[in-house]
Amino acid sequence: MTIRILNVNDSLDLKTGGGTAERTFQMSRYLARQGAVCEVLTIASEQLDEQRIEALKPAKVSVLPCLWRRFNVPRWNWETIRRAVEGADLIHLMGHWSVLNAMAYLAIRRAAKPYVVCPAGALPLFGRSKWLKRFYNLIVGNAIIANASGWIAVTEGEFPQFEAYGIPSSRVTVIPNGVSEEDFPVVDASEFKRRHGLPDAPMILFMGRLNLIKGPDLLLQAFLIARHSFPEYHLVFAGPDGGMLASLRETVERAGVSGIVHFPGYLGGADKSVAYRMASLLVVPSRQEAMSIVAIEAGICGVPVLLTDQCGFGEIRSLDARLEVPASIDGIADGLTSLLAEPEVLDKLSPAWSSFVERKYSWESLVSEYIRLYQNIVTGSAKQ
Repeated sequence: MTIRILNVNDSLDLKTGGGTAERTFQMSRYLARQGAVCEVLTIASEQLDEQRIEALKPAKVSVLPCLWRRFNVPRWNWETIRRAVEGADLIHLMGHWSVLNAMAYLAIRRAAKPYVVCPAGALPLFGRSKWLKRFYNLIVGNAIIANASGWIAVTEGEFPQFEAYGIPSSRVTVIPNGVSEEDFPVVDASEFKRRHGLPDAPMILFMGRLNLIKGPDLLLQAFLIARHSFPEYHLVFAGPDGGMLASLRETVERAGVSGIVHFPGYLGGADKSVAYRMASLLVVPSRQEAMSIVAIEAGICGVPVLLTDQCGFGEIRSLDARLEVPASIDGIADGLTSLLAEPEVLDKLSPAWSSFVERKYSWESLVSEYIRLYQNIVTGSAKQ
């Protein structure tokens, strides 16, 4: 049975869309590779170029112009949305606080099509514009969740979030984030280091948007507290500014460590692969996250990770309990000291984490779980 899928997400641009953009991109690409007819409905952005769209083939992309960048509001184009929805057997809505999702939902209800939702940790009222999010839920958000034909969580940690919207955990399907090894080639790092002024020294890496939720401030303060235990290490913040870059730079200058803390900005493509592979340790200091994509990207590159207990990755403790710490300055500082004070610790953890990621999070295996769920919903045999 060939199934026609429409994936809806605000962005396919990694710089502005982050983990949900990457999840949508990879899921769509691998669905199409396994024989599904797949289309992505998204909003235009500066980073969504022809190369990115070409890389999605054989999946197709329909792009709506952006009307208001701050809240990712697309220009109204009912005909494009209607055509995309009516041409699909099932629609997959990614994220939650989305005007595009609301537009697609109206077309879905009018066409009486089944759809699934994957908020990817977005359901709680966290971060900016809480009053606006409450209004969104009142107008359409609650209905989008309640009327879905299927619900997808990235980890079991999202179960309480679905239950807060009235969806019992027994009806939620867990499909984790995945990674594609082909996207992370081995590239010589010398030119990259020269371009960004990085020395030949061991590196601690942060990869992600510099905003409150991702916790770069927690990592910086932890590094300043603990760095005397591993004085040879430099700290690299790789990612676009999400409102905290100026304050982070100010803290670095005030602490007198501008020579060992670096801000290369957003990294994509081969540069991202180089950044992972030159790092000794990736740190994910998030205050809240459904499941860290950068953690498994580092794993496929052979780099161990230190995560907070808010990253949806509790299973990493099965490799070593020191890899998960409280989402606090002291917790991260203790984790850094524990892992970096003895170099042989990382030497043992690197192959263990890499093997774990390859075994559990390859897109080749994960996409079959999507297809099975979609087919069950379309044929009416999904779990109730």
